[in-house]
Amino acid sequence: MDSSALFYLIAAALILIGLIGTVLPALPGLPLVFAGMLLAAWAGGFEQVGIPMLVVLGVLTLVSLVVDFWATALGAKRVGASRKAIIGAMLGTFPGLFFGPLGLLLGPFVGALVGELLHRRRLGGSDLGDAAKIGFGTWLGILFGVVLKLGLAFAMLGLFALAWWL
Repeated sequence: MDSSALFYLIAAALILIGLIGTVLPALPGLPLVFAGMLLAAWAGGFEQVGIPMLVVLGVLTLVSLVVDFWATALGAKRVGASRKAIIGAMLGTFPGLFFGPLGLLLGPFVGALVGELLHRRRLGGSDLGDAAKIGFGTWLGILFGVVLKLGLAFAMLGLFALAWWL
C-alpha cells in the first residue's frame, strides 16, 4: 500500500469517526470530519480540493462549535437549567450508548434530570416535576444541536465531494 492510499484511509476513518462524534459528546465530531478532509486534500496535493474550499470547510467547522454550545445553552436557559443539569445531560449520553438508539435519546434526559435534582437537593428542594421539565428542555437543546451539527456535517461532505469531483 502506497503512502497516499494510507493517508486516504486515515482521512476516511477520521471523517467516519467525526460523523459518529456529531451524535456523541465525547468526540469532537466536526473538527474530526474537517481533519479528515484536510488530510485527504493534502494527500491529493490540494489538486482536487484547494485552499479556498478548505477555508470554507474550516469556517463551517467553527460554526459547528458555536452551534453546539448555543443550542445546549438555549435549551437549558429557556427552562432555567442549572449547570449540573447540563453536565448531567452530557454525561448521561455515555451509559445511553449501551442501550442503542433509545439509550442515546434517554441517557441525556435522565442525566439532566439527575443533575437538576442534585442541584435542587443542594438548595433544599427536590420538585421532581420542575426537574423533569428542566431535564426535557436541556435534552431538547442538545438534540437540536445534534440535528444542526449533522446538517453542517452533510453540507461539508457535499461541498468536499463537489470540490473533489468538479
